[in-house]
Amino acid sequence: GTGSSILSALQDLFWLSKSKVEKQLQIISVLQWVLTFLVMGVACTLILMYILCTDCWAIAALYLAWLVFDWNTPKKGGRRSQWVRNWAIWRYFRDYFPIRLVKTHNLLTTRNYIFGYHPHGIMGLGAFCNFSTEATGVGQKFPGIRPYLATLAGNFRMPILRDYLMSGGICPVNRDSIDYILSKNGSGNAIIIVVGGAAESLDCTPGKNSVTLKNRKGFVKLALQHGADLVPVYSFGENEVYKQVIFEEGSWGRWVQKKFQKHIGFAPCIFHGRGLFSSNTWGLLPYSKPITTVVGEPITIPKIYNPSQKEVDFYHSMYVNSLIKLFDKYKSKFGLPETEVLEVN
Repeated sequence: GTGSSILSALQDLFWLSKSKVEKQLQIISVLQWVLTFLVMGVACTLILMYILCTDCWAIAALYLAWLVFDWNTPKKGGRRSQWVRNWAIWRYFRDYFPIRLVKTHNLLTTRNYIFGYHPHGIMGLGAFCNFSTEATGVGQKFPGIRPYLATLAGNFRMPILRDYLMSGGICPVNRDSIDYILSKNGSGNAIIIVVGGAAESLDCTPGKNSVTLKNRKGFVKLALQHGADLVPVYSFGENEVYKQVIFEEGSWGRWVQKKFQKHIGFAPCIFHGRGLFSSNTWGLLPYSKPITTVVGEPITIPKIYNPSQKEVDFYHSMYVNSLIKLFDKYKSKFGLPETEVLEVN
């Protein structure tokens, strides 16, 4: 009896230790991505400049020569790596929150798609995990579909960071890149565009479900020009993982944010999550709140090389209605009250 009691206690200790190790790995996996998002581009640029001033300058010079040669690769579909997309670290990243991908309809491999992702959140954590990694099984749920998450083109001017982003299937959110993927890369491509962009990130806060969409029609025009079907995507919980200081319209804080957004392409947010060692302190780590990304029903789009504004407005209206229906159908399943309304700005 004593021996079995000791063995049982040791087993309990082993599983406790394993649980703690897994939790620490989850924290590390999320921390490395947050640091990548915030500082990797600037840090790699400064390190490269420093190496140019040392005896190892030839290494930096060789990389810069490669950079010049490879400059247009992001505009041509990038250079994805299934090995990187399947790293174990992304599974720990997924389980930290956790993040889940929900499929509602099949997607034909004979068509191309533009996914509209909502809401932006602070860092688009659900968009990254679901579409730039295989952690939630996007390849198994949508066989034959190649997802490309579109992000700021400026990220691809940063050394090292650009290569890291491309390995996950991330591409610049510009006309050249989208045109190439939808017209010269065959079928079965899905470009994920966070439609609300930086403007939407300024309003994200826990408990708020709002999207910046009324005047965002460029993605609809692109879909018409390429005959790419539109797919609404809503990520429940994306706004819950960080707390943000929201500046009122007309305040000096909002004025500064909008100036940054206009001239640089992103809006600086004042936000915080939890600390590295405790969830009761402030820090850069997001709160471990569940994020569930629901991929809705595709809207069949005809190919019109030069669509009129009336045609763009018509399909944009269809898209907005489809997104609202998707939100209303699944909101109660993922923790929201039936009375919750999606605010479309």
